[in-house]
Amino acid sequence: MSISRKERILVIKHGALGDLVQGFDAFAALRAGRPQAHIALLTSPIFADLTRLMPWFDEILVDTRSSPLNLIAAYRVRAILRDDWQFIVDMQCSRRTARYHRHFAPKASRWFGTAKGASDPFPDFTGVNNNRRMLTAAKMAGGIEVASDDVDFSWLTPAGRSVIAGLDPAVRGGAVLIPGCSPAKPEKKWPVERFAALAAQLHESGEQVVVVGTNSDRATTDALLAQAPFCRDLVGKTDLVGLAAVLRSASLVVGNDTGPLFLAARLGAPSLMVMGPETNPDMSAPTGARCCWLAADPISEVTDAAVFSAVRAVQAG
Repeated sequence: MSISRKERILVIKHGALGDLVQGFDAFAALRAGRPQAHIALLTSPIFADLTRLMPWFDEILVDTRSSPLNLIAAYRVRAILRDDWQFIVDMQCSRRTARYHRHFAPKASRWFGTAKGASDPFPDFTGVNNNRRMLTAAKMAGGIEVASDDVDFSWLTPAGRSVIAGLDPAVRGGAVLIPGCSPAKPEKKWPVERFAALAAQLHESGEQVVVVGTNSDRATTDALLAQAPFCRDLVGKTDLVGLAAVLRSASLVVGNDTGPLFLAARLGAPSLMVMGPETNPDMSAPTGARCCWLAADPISEVTDAAVFSAVRAVQAG
């Protein structure tokens, strides 16, 4: 009696955090369509712990994204890509992954992506939101779209991690501000003065205001806290699971084009992203049941009054 071999699928998604969040629906769709498959994710070291919590993958593989001159790292990636995969789904679609396809993947491998010569090329994604791009990729690979409300996020509050219970009650349900963003793209920051003015309006309306971010945001968040000392400082005090708990319980979330804002939006918190000319909302707007965005060129032209009004409308809607 022959035993059928388990299907093996490799998904490539290095990050960043916002891109991973935008991929949640695609990951859920691929798992729903391939429930018996062994699905592995190739990602960056910084996201290994987070992705190991996800219910959609059987295996997490790490790519250090080293220089091509790092022969040891290159050999490791080559070995991963030449493993016994039925197909590879490239949801990163970067120059790096195109190089992987060209130099490392077996010539006969089935590759879903934008790399030249891919066996299953993606359609033209110009103007298509990143969430929908990855969902389309998953469906091409046999995924079945899952209703947004049915996507499982219980893994973000795993058993034994009662994160909210360990926080000051005043933090729960507060208005969360995210004034930082990627250190490589400081031009995406809404001015601290605008955040401070918004914080004052929220505080005057009775909201507990909470500031979150990483230690790399400290200069920006300290400037905000100096102007709005009534805010609660959670900068650098939560891991991603703890941050998710704070965002999920928030009465509203306002931030720049940065990963935590995408996470808040996808978890259903009333959320607003402030965008400048560097962000294309057609491709990079957050997705979720209760999110919106405001944009201006320059970003400083988005007023705190406009943000306050918009986020109140999202809360009411």
